[in-house]
Amino acid sequence: MSIPHHPRRNFIKGAVALGATIALPAIAQDKYPSRPIRLLVPWPAGGSTDVVMRAIGDSLARQIGGTVIIENKPGAGGILGAGELARAQPDGYTLSQLPLGIFRLPHMQKVSFDPMKDLTYIACMTGYTFGMVVRSDSPIKSVKELVDYAKANPDGFTYGSTGTGTTPHLVVEQFAKRAGIKLLHVPFKGNADGMQALLGGHVMGHSDATGWASAVEAGRARLLATYGSKRTKRWPNVPTLLELGYQTVSDSPFGIGGPKGMDPALVKRLQDAFKKTLEDPTVVAVLEKFDQPIIYKDSAAYTKFAQETFKEEKETVESLGLAKAG
Repeated sequence: MSIPHHPRRNFIKGAVALGATIALPAIAQDKYPSRPIRLLVPWPAGGSTDVVMRAIGDSLARQIGGTVIIENKPGAGGILGAGELARAQPDGYTLSQLPLGIFRLPHMQKVSFDPMKDLTYIACMTGYTFGMVVRSDSPIKSVKELVDYAKANPDGFTYGSTGTGTTPHLVVEQFAKRAGIKLLHVPFKGNADGMQALLGGHVMGHSDATGWASAVEAGRARLLATYGSKRTKRWPNVPTLLELGYQTVSDSPFGIGGPKGMDPALVKRLQDAFKKTLEDPTVVAVLEKFDQPIIYKDSAAYTKFAQETFKEEKETVESLGLAKAG
């Protein structure tokens, strides 16, 4: 007995199969994240950025319905996360904090990534309050006294930062150039290392974000100046380098990035989830603890910021005579 042929039924089956094939990416997208997301923090554990990023990571896990694992990648001035992104798959499972240094260090030295070609800019999140601190028993009680000391002792004032080419380093170099002084820079991997060196008497000052806040409030360190465009709410009596006449300002926004070639729908989903983390009371409290303002930019605005900043940092590096040869 022959089996009846049903072309219409076969066509419908084929159409359903084709539709399922076409819908697969959307179905896979709905299942994201199906495994832990790695959120790279290119600074040591225990520093201010690490604490902030862990709070953001915990909140992101709640917003997106998955697991977020923080991985610290300290060293090299905070660019190791970007370097790893350049080698990662664009599937949303490897993300990294992107400090301002990723736009600057490529102009100063050879790096393993191109910030204009190898990264996806997902969302700008916040920025730092930077400042210079000395030990509380230091005879230097103001920026003027620091300048006077440095003029009398060229390279005699030693200060630490979170690494060569980082914002806390270059802001001080800009200030020193405008003040007509020479300071001796000592790079560290992060805030925790630098503050240990300062409090241990190995350097005379430390330039960084507000990882020094607890030491200042405990009376172990003295804040000489902050680097923002205006005084902080937390230390309203401490002047800025700008108001002291040194024309030096840095608010240093940072954000979250992924590898190049990410699905735009996934980027939007992550961008919106990160925005929600900035409305999370737990995250807001941590940002306030470190005097970090919310500076949210979506992917499009953050990408534009990246392009503009890359050009501006080139000019800054060249003006300080720190551009790489060739």
